[in-house]
Amino acid sequence: MPPEPETPVAGGETPPQQPDTGAARPSGHEALWETVRSLLIVVAGVLFMRSFIAEATVIPTGSMEDTILIGDHVFLNKLLYGPRIPYTNWRFPEIRKVHRQDIVAFRYPVNPSMMFVKRVIGVGGDVVRVVNQKVYVNGKLLNEPYAHFEPYRTTPLAANFPPPLSEIPSLPAYWGLDPTWARQMPNFIRPDGLHVPQGYLFCMGDNRDNSLDSRYWGFVPLQNVVGEPLFVYWSYDAPSKEWTSEDLKDRLKFDGSIVWNFISRTRWSRTGKIF
Repeated sequence: MPPEPETPVAGGETPPQQPDTGAARPSGHEALWETVRSLLIVVAGVLFMRSFIAEATVIPTGSMEDTILIGDHVFLNKLLYGPRIPYTNWRFPEIRKVHRQDIVAFRYPVNPSMMFVKRVIGVGGDVVRVVNQKVYVNGKLLNEPYAHFEPYRTTPLAANFPPPLSEIPSLPAYWGLDPTWARQMPNFIRPDGLHVPQGYLFCMGDNRDNSLDSRYWGFVPLQNVVGEPLFVYWSYDAPSKEWTSEDLKDRLKFDGSIVWNFISRTRWSRTGKIF
């Protein structure tokens, strides 16, 4: 018997035949692996960016006011000074050297787990001296339009540095002078000022009367330098004690206040500020 004709669909057309591509659909395990693989690539990319290119950090104190304010969230450029390979002592080649008056982020020499941001005043081989709040490098007055002063908070060590050798042992600890630095400082003092050794930096905060810096705890090893601030991506107006509190209850309360006051206390005019 002859075959029966195909039943036509509406419009008199026969159903189109799907071509056989020969491709197999991925199984459930393969689909899961593709998802995990994509996530791993994203995580690896983020870690690479954070380790070698840029890192976000918040400024919790006023030592760099009015250049950088408490609550400024900034991106750090980590490529310039040769980022360190994590868990090793190896570093990539530096793109350029640190110069005087650069703003740099570095690991605090006394406690490397802490990140500090200060301005470079002297590099290796320089002679630094502060006389009546004026900074001299290699005998020349440094032009510092960024420097900020709080007259009622000035200490003799802040206004005149280095101190006379005979006074160092009697300097009060409540000024913030690190005992180890007090013992080491005389080795670098000459009649013309404090001599910065090679491979080290002498750094100060722009807020000269409210900054614990190289005057109080010593030199910054070049290997401690992490990068330099690029720009402010968010700035939130809150006092230093709220940013630095380590109490869990206080931290949770502060985080809640950020959510509640995000609009009113964000410094919108500082967003995008470039250093």
